[in-house]
Amino acid sequence: MPAKSKAQQNAAGAALSARRGDTKASELDGASREMYESMSERELEEMASTPRKGKPEHKSST
Repeated sequence: MPAKSKAQQNAAGAALSARRGDTKASELDGASREMYESMSERELEEMASTPRKGKPEHKSST
């Protein structure tokens, strides 16, 4: 599943880093913690590697 915004992609990257052991999971908060707990490494990698061009900073609430 591709990321819908730059913020979502950034959160996925942080969760992926923790999943791989590069950063501590205890340092995660908010969306990145939820992603870490609920998504596999493959799903996180797919979301974090989405091209950024044309993505909004934050996903609209509509």
